[in-house]
Amino acid sequence: MTTIATEKKLRISWHFVAIISIIHLGALFAFLPGNFSWQGVGLALFLHWVTGGLGITLGWHRLVAHRSFQVPKWLEYFFVFCGTLAMQGGPVWWIGLHRHHHLYSDQSVDHHDSNKGFWWSHMGWMFHEVPALKEVPKFTKDIADDPVYRFFDNYFFPIQIALGVLLYAIGGLPFVLWGIFVRLVFVYHCTWFVNSATHKFGYRTYEAGDNSTNCWWVALLTYGEGWHNNHHAFQYSARHGLKWWEIDFTWMMIRTLQALGLATKVKLAETK
Repeated sequence: MTTIATEKKLRISWHFVAIISIIHLGALFAFLPGNFSWQGVGLALFLHWVTGGLGITLGWHRLVAHRSFQVPKWLEYFFVFCGTLAMQGGPVWWIGLHRHHHLYSDQSVDHHDSNKGFWWSHMGWMFHEVPALKEVPKFTKDIADDPVYRFFDNYFFPIQIALGVLLYAIGGLPFVLWGIFVRLVFVYHCTWFVNSATHKFGYRTYEAGDNSTNCWWVALLTYGEGWHNNHHAFQYSARHGLKWWEIDFTWMMIRTLQALGLATKVKLAETK
């Protein structure tokens, strides 16, 4: 059975198509003359770092999905909250699928298998049913029963609405458009480039058993996640940029937490 035949049998998730379309259309309104605001641009960039950097990259990915270091529980919950604001689904859903991806990276059961093409691995897979969702409970036994994780998993959308109301109260419609819609689109595609571009463009330092690559421009957009071949070779390492010139901003944040005594049991790659 071919890959294409398998894809055609997957039902389209129309509610997800609608949500992503609305968010992208909303972002376009931010560039109308009456809605453009340099304060809004600054807000979008700041929230990109809070939600994409502290939340998804440092919190959901390196801290929880791979347990590459530890922090006090209150701080872990803070980072998980920041990731929830990125509105990429709930943390249990996201972390379970990510762990599944590492086990089956670029195999036919990998939900964003890069062998199915750039579009599929970038975002096309999300427009269809995801069979791997059935296996999420198997990969999230350490967090699935945590009431804080369950709360964020169940209410990530209302939390985003609450953030929008707060931004409207502070800066009106431009703050909503830039702080919610533009920021979400930017964070989405930065995250998705890790699934697509870093399995296609760049160089390979290690044989990781898949198509993962190190891509410098994705690393700049995602606070160090672009050193993806390094990550797939040493998935439990808190540091992804292993060469001196592979800039890894998230590793710098982890080192800062370590210097403050907040990050412990930091795992590193054992390279030769």
